[in-house]
Amino acid sequence: MALRVLLVDDNSNFLGAASDLLEREGVEVIGVATTGAEAIRLATELQPDVTLVDIDLGDESGFDVARALADEEGRNRSPVVLVSTHAEKDFADLIASSPAVGFVSKADLSARRLTEVLGH
Repeated sequence: MALRVLLVDDNSNFLGAASDLLEREGVEVIGVATTGAEAIRLATELQPDVTLVDIDLGDESGFDVARALADEEGRNRSPVVLVSTHAEKDFADLIASSPAVGFVSKADLSARRLTEVLGH
């Protein structure tokens, strides 16, 4: 069964490229969101296996979105993996204190890397 992913990023070019890459590698991208509110709505509706959230969502913080997804009542919470063009070391403390299960650099995004972070 394919891993079902919700992508959350304010960059439409990244959403398209990441969707194409992951789909080619056997991951099912079941939705994309560009805002925190949209991410929460889609996560509740679609029940993804994992939600990838960009750390920098324009006017929103991906860390805040990750917390909101973790705190959302009335749904099965999927793990959150943070993504960014920045290096993990730039946000290490914030990542560690967030409810996210891990981090993947956008440059390293792949089905294999997601599986590693999720511990599958």
